[in-house]
Amino acid sequence: MSDADELDEAIALANSGRIRQDPPPAPRLKRIRRIQWSADGTEGPDGVDGTEGGDASGSAENPGGARHAAGGAGRGAVPGGAHPPQGAADRDGVPGRAGPAPSGHSGNAPADGTRQPTGTGTGTGTAESTGTAEGTGTAEGTGQDPHGRGRPRQHPQKRSEDGAEAQAPAATWSEAVALASSAVTALPRETVPLTHALGRTLAAPLRALTDLPPFDTSAMDGWAVSGPGPWEPARAADGTERPGLLAGARAEPPQLADGEAVRIATGARVPSGTSAVLRREAAEHTGARVRTATPPQPGTDIRPRGQECRKGDELLPTGTAVTPAVLGLAAAAGYDDLATVPRPRAEVLVLGDELLHRGLPRDGRIRDALGPMVEPWLTALGAEVTVTRLLGDDAEALHEALAGSTADVLVTTGSTAAGPLDHLRPTLLRLEAQLLVHGVRVRPGHPMLLAVLAPGDRQRAGGQPRHRYLVGLPGNPLAALSGLVTLAAPLLRALAGRTAPAPREATLGAEVSGHPHDTRLVPVRCEGSGLRARIRPLRYAGPAMLRGVASCDALAVVPPGGGAPGTDVPVLDLPW
Repeated sequence: MSDADELDEAIALANSGRIRQDPPPAPRLKRIRRIQWSADGTEGPDGVDGTEGGDASGSAENPGGARHAAGGAGRGAVPGGAHPPQGAADRDGVPGRAGPAPSGHSGNAPADGTRQPTGTGTGTGTAESTGTAEGTGTAEGTGQDPHGRGRPRQHPQKRSEDGAEAQAPAATWSEAVALASSAVTALPRETVPLTHALGRTLAAPLRALTDLPPFDTSAMDGWAVSGPGPWEPARAADGTERPGLLAGARAEPPQLADGEAVRIATGARVPSGTSAVLRREAAEHTGARVRTATPPQPGTDIRPRGQECRKGDELLPTGTAVTPAVLGLAAAAGYDDLATVPRPRAEVLVLGDELLHRGLPRDGRIRDALGPMVEPWLTALGAEVTVTRLLGDDAEALHEALAGSTADVLVTTGSTAAGPLDHLRPTLLRLEAQLLVHGVRVRPGHPMLLAVLAPGDRQRAGGQPRHRYLVGLPGNPLAALSGLVTLAAPLLRALAGRTAPAPREATLGAEVSGHPHDTRLVPVRCEGSGLRARIRPLRYAGPAMLRGVASCDALAVVPPGGGAPGTDVPVLDLPW
């Protein structure tokens, strides 16, 4: 277990109130054969470390490139010294010359706030990149600009004599959210019938095409009356009582004279001369008179023309999600079609041969928890998920899926590490993808990544070629959800042209342990209301656990160091 894993487990245990049993002493390993993996995932020259202890090329959430915890869906560790993320073009076009580190990151601080992995070498030296690689010889640079926006290298990063690669600092949580939001523009607008607009986003303001209501209407069943009363029922030319007024009648009703009344239904057009509508239950029709014990005030139960809006008024702004209520308003305002931004199309790729998709865990294999969960989560975030594919650990199948996809966004589960079966990063390098985010200082979920892929061979009908985007989720379930709310949610919101929700804060009702350097996303339950409203952290909030988030109301964004009771922290609402 790595130092970071020890810390994460201690934090989860502290919040749950349980006590961890002391582990048995670790065996003393005299000699360890180290395998160096090249950028394409093949085995390179290997060396033998004669020191005692284990290989330090693991990570906080997946030590030593290990497989997932039970219930996970793929590998997702922070790359160790043997295989750092491939970056974008150099700041000034000179290979080996790195750009400045993102704001808030120290040049020599480890990417995840933990002990820096040592890679495969044991020598010492300096790193001319954005940070210092501890005990790894000389690294000639990461090739990163401040946000990783340049073009990716088409070959592995330069290595030192002992094979170690330079490591760029990970983005902070807020930087990662901002990068995902600003990396894309909205998809091209499409005009569709109202019946096809649900779930899309308004590409233009919704302006009223008519007054609402378009004429004076009755709000109740009863009598349209003129004057203070009592009233005589209005009569036709032949002396019979005039028929009542119904909703939808095409002919304009005759004017009411003072002292007259006529029956009227809800929604019917009110005749001119009407002073009020007398509700049926308040009226007494005896003989030739209509009376009431409580005469209505002028205007009672009449919906005047333009009460809700006038023609040309802006009803809803651009960027509003089209809900059933929006469809109803648009229809009432006179629309048959709407100018919309389509829902981003997404594909889910579930990676990992260790996953079972039916039955109980067995034979060293575990159930896939992310496949059934990621697709509906993306749908709730506004995506149109076209397919979920179960690829296992097949590098060629992954390459074919990424190269041939027509989706706007691809979401992978697991394989964000640098182990022998983690094919995602080598495949992205092979596709000349551009890494925008490669590691985030957040727990759980710090191995997440965001990449830009070249336009696919096939595009939307009539559309211009557009880049595609890949969100790489760690394999641990709660870590994967952290990646969804950190990278997928703002990315999909920007592609759909939706406005970001207003930030919301809530008050902690109990102490929440924090990571020394990284933000924590903690499942919380809302309690109380008004001034007494508080949020309390839930148990079972480890990276591999879903029990806490399955019963939570929101995710609290806890800053490094934690939060004391009474502290206000940002809160992320769940998308349902």
